[in-house]
Amino acid sequence: MGAMSTDPAAMRVVTALRAVLLLLLLALVPLAAWAADLDETLAALASGGFEEREQAVATLGASGDPRAVAILQALNDGTLLVTEDKHIVIGKDATYLDALTGNAVETSAEPERIRVNNRLRNEIEAALAQLNLFSPDPAQRLAAASAVLHAPDPAGAPVLEQALAAEKNAAVADALRLALAATSLQSGDVAAKLKAIHTLSGSSDPEIRRLLGEVADTADAPQIKAAAAEALRAIARRNFIIEIGANIFQGVSLGSVLLLAAIGLAITFGVMGVINMAHGEMIMLGAYATYVVQEAFRAWLPASWFDLYLIAAVPVGFLTAALVGAAIERGIIRFLYGRPLETLLATWGISLMLQQAVRSIFGAPNKEVSNPAWMTGGFDLAGGFTVTWNRVVIIGFSLAVFGLLTLVLRRTSLGLHIRAVTQNRRMAAVVGIPTGRVDMLTFALGSGIAGIAGVALSQISNVSPNLGTIYIIDSFMVVVFGGVGNLAGTLAGAMGLGIANKLLEPFAGAVLGKILVLVGIILFIQFRPRGLFALKGRAVES
Repeated sequence: MGAMSTDPAAMRVVTALRAVLLLLLLALVPLAAWAADLDETLAALASGGFEEREQAVATLGASGDPRAVAILQALNDGTLLVTEDKHIVIGKDATYLDALTGNAVETSAEPERIRVNNRLRNEIEAALAQLNLFSPDPAQRLAAASAVLHAPDPAGAPVLEQALAAEKNAAVADALRLALAATSLQSGDVAAKLKAIHTLSGSSDPEIRRLLGEVADTADAPQIKAAAAEALRAIARRNFIIEIGANIFQGVSLGSVLLLAAIGLAITFGVMGVINMAHGEMIMLGAYATYVVQEAFRAWLPASWFDLYLIAAVPVGFLTAALVGAAIERGIIRFLYGRPLETLLATWGISLMLQQAVRSIFGAPNKEVSNPAWMTGGFDLAGGFTVTWNRVVIIGFSLAVFGLLTLVLRRTSLGLHIRAVTQNRRMAAVVGIPTGRVDMLTFALGSGIAGIAGVALSQISNVSPNLGTIYIIDSFMVVVFGGVGNLAGTLAGAMGLGIANKLLEPFAGAVLGKILVLVGIILFIQFRPRGLFALKGRAVES
């Protein structure tokens, strides 16, 4: 024994065992206390009145024990039962499980359901929210913090502080701070309430505005009333700025769509002087080409390739609309040059024929085109200002098409010929430029760009036979406002009309807003008939 006691290795083992036993003893003491407290809490649920049950629910919510989640959920669902000997069980699949251990329980008589009322249900939801604050899932913790924010309880402040101290996720931590501030607003001294108001003033949540409004109306201390009122004004100012920013973004998004829809029309109208009422149907053909490509990818290619269908749809939409446009120009338009009214009537008839042809092939109902995975979702730029990826992509895509078309018109022989014919058709023909071929290629190019606009529109709206008619009037407005045949004017006109529409909509409504924009354009044309950017040239000036 003496040799054993002097062995250093044996002494270390004995010391370690003593430490383990001590830790177990220390751990068992609070567990035993918790078991006793839980028994008393369950007893209050079983035999107490609604007030005792509310206190028991609050105790379970503040416990942090995972078993409390199942007990509270069963109480809320009406499956928490009490046996004749006052034993609490959970009814599940025609069996009864012990509420604490989860073991099956045999009963001689059917247990009685523990009843709840609406007030108790609210307490249960708040308690469940407190327990979910410690969930391993960040989304569940965020939802729990939001639930506590919408039903703040001063008794839950210690649990919120504990959860905030352990929280590593920034979004959840911010939600917890707001929830803790909301609870401090319900109880606490003047300094604590002022600090809570300062914290809450940084959020735009409608529930926070309601809480601050109640404080501003009912608070006893003048400084608290003043602070709450100032916080409401700060939130209102921030929300106004956010709303303006969101409307400007929506306006730029609408402007990018109008740019794609009108840029082809600006070219054909400026070069050929043709009022093409079938331009909207070129947009429609591009959208239906996108739908066909999508269905082809679904039917014939692996599912992992589906997100690439939109990239393939861009050239398909361009070629489809360009070929149809070239056929229309060669078959009808070239015989009507110099007679704008007849070209208007002819292209209007073509638009009706194309709409009916699409109805005969695809049917009248709308067709749904799915966004690729890389265009779905978005991000919250500010409180209530959500930027969607499909809008961001369309804005970038429209600017890229605009830049590419600018390069084509300025750096290629086709662009040189188009600009020459636009400025002086007769002189261009004299120097050997084939004006008839330029007309055909110009009409095909403008129609192809309209087809690309249809590809983009398929990502933000349903595809239907009358899709193009929605944008044809706006496209003409953009062309006239910006300056016929001028790309820079088309860009400025599209963005200006898009932003103006979205800024007017909240105040005047969608219909009246469009009317006001139209009236503004009419008045503008009275003072500047050639638009924002008029083309230069002998033929143009004459």
